Amino acid sequence: MAQKIEASVLRSPLGRVRGLGAGHSGTRHWWGQRATAVALVPLAVWFVGSVLGLLGAPQEVAARWAGRPWHAVLLLALLAALFYHLELGVAAVIEDYVPNPLHQRAGRLVLRGAVALLFLRGALAILRLALT
Repeated sequence: MAQKIEASVLRSPLGRVRGLGAGHSGTRHWWGQRATAVALVPLAVWFVGSVLGLLGAPQEVAARWAGRPWHAVLLLALLAALFYHLELGVAAVIEDYVPNPLHQRAGRLVLRGAVALLFLRGALAILRLALT
């Protein structure tokens, strides 16, 4: 009787690992982090400079400042980039350090929900200032 040769013995190392790992979503994740990081640099510089200019001003002045159309748009852009960057970064930590796939999915789901709720809360506050 002929000896049976297993197919895995004849496969190359690359052939053995194909289909394993996160080879399909890594590029989009990487580009998303880089794009949001680049967007956050000028937005953060603008925001910090603006807040420093408002130091000592009454709350009404700061609220009027945030309610101006261009400031509201830039604040919304800052929030969107910030929360998307946050979600991508924490998701990478979850994928790297949570070994159980079920726990990974649960963690990502909780993360996305929390990020979405926080973004919506911030966006509603900005829009409320802009529309009053």
